[in-house]
Amino acid sequence: MAELPSTVIVIDDDPAVQEAIGSLLRSVGQQAKLLASVDEFMKTGRPPGPACLVLDVRLPGRSGLDFQRDLAAANIHLPIIFVTGHGDIPMSVRAMKGGAIEFLTKPFRDQDLLDAIQLGLERDRALLEGEKQMAILRARFELLTPREREVMTHVARGRLNKQIAADIGVSEITVKVHRGQVMRKMRASSLPDLARMADRLK
Repeated sequence: MAELPSTVIVIDDDPAVQEAIGSLLRSVGQQAKLLASVDEFMKTGRPPGPACLVLDVRLPGRSGLDFQRDLAAANIHLPIIFVTGHGDIPMSVRAMKGGAIEFLTKPFRDQDLLDAIQLGLERDRALLEGEKQMAILRARFELLTPREREVMTHVARGRLNKQIAADIGVSEITVKVHRGQVMRKMRASSLPDLARMADRLK
């Protein structure tokens, strides 16, 4: 499956700033979505592919910093680059503590913004890839019978077939069969591989 195109979402209520950042992004072949407020973003939501947010600190209605907190509370992970014409140290500390990638004071160098965007998109790409792999893992786990899940838990803990057989009250042969099914359905290449899967699935 081809990777979805990446998008840089710019939220700034100054049309001149919006246009300047938009044309900078287009000049490097980057897709931009230009918005004037947080409400506009809430109506459209995040795009499907890798994305990052270039966010003005001072916005009409909700401020950029409040929006950062709201996104975190809603468990929406989106790399944020703050831009502001009125930055101060406490503001930048709050932004960075909240997980922002960068805090740039206007006027900033184009290259600084592009570098931060590059980092943001790479982070989001890795996050989306991790979520995709996790979904695949969960789907495979759903294919296991309750008994196979039980065996998988024991195998992942490093228990031997005869120990598992004694633990769950079946024959060693039965454990071997279940274990083989678990390895096949989970597509695990080795026991350490299966243990890592179990660890990720908790």
